[in-house]
Amino acid sequence: MKIWVNGGLYDEEAARVSVLDHGLTVGDGIFETVKAERGETFALTLHLERLTRSARGLGLPDPDLDEVRRACAAVLEANPMELGRLRITYTGGLSPLGSERGDTGPGLVVAVGETTRRADTTAVITVPWTRNERGALTGLKTTSYAENVVALARAKEAGATEALFGNTVGQLCEGTGSNVFVVLDGRIHTPPVSSGCLAGITRALAVEWTGAVETDLPLDVLETAEEVFLTSTLRDVQAVHRVDGRELTAAPGPVTAKAMRLFEERAAADRDPRLG
Repeated sequence: MKIWVNGGLYDEEAARVSVLDHGLTVGDGIFETVKAERGETFALTLHLERLTRSARGLGLPDPDLDEVRRACAAVLEANPMELGRLRITYTGGLSPLGSERGDTGPGLVVAVGETTRRADTTAVITVPWTRNERGALTGLKTTSYAENVVALARAKEAGATEALFGNTVGQLCEGTGSNVFVVLDGRIHTPPVSSGCLAGITRALAVEWTGAVETDLPLDVLETAEEVFLTSTLRDVQAVHRVDGRELTAAPGPVTAKAMRLFEERAAADRDPRLG
């Protein structure tokens, strides 16, 4: 495995960052996960635009997107695979042992790992912890992911692949690494970004391509929704067949199945789509 670290490509054994990197010591970093099929990325421009937004939200310098693109291309060329999870990590760089950021500049790591196509349907659970829709990191894709690790472990214990959060006012928000959609009276709805959810790239494309409506939804909508599905970089559009103890019959339902087909067709036709 070849990994890009701070300006160069290294063998996995030699790819190292300092133990004093702020991304390690205090979670001061951001990241993007990009799907790569046979060396070709999907929606890379949209992911890089969000990387910049996250950097600005965290107070990091804008990433050099030309360098990031070069790093992505180098990593994919050096590690050929059928389906890959391309991970771009951008951190606060070398810093003191504390919350104060150093002045040596940010760090950049790009790596890719092989993965497999997701199942057409999956099970999810809800968890008792909440997303803070008013937090300093709300809407930023940061490396401060321990909360998601805990929730996802709870989901795995329950035989599910994702955990869904409400926010502080009891509204449906998002999963640990996905956005959630529900079908009500045949219409697709998803929580708005104001709920505290991440503005997912796949979410935005699914909203635009399916005509989904952004709606404030109570968390218990999951108990009555006709259909439920998730979106994320590696899930694309994935139907949900169980929420907690509730089985959704015939998943994927007709609305979700149409959304899955539409997303697959549009994604195949344009590997670097834009919004609007």
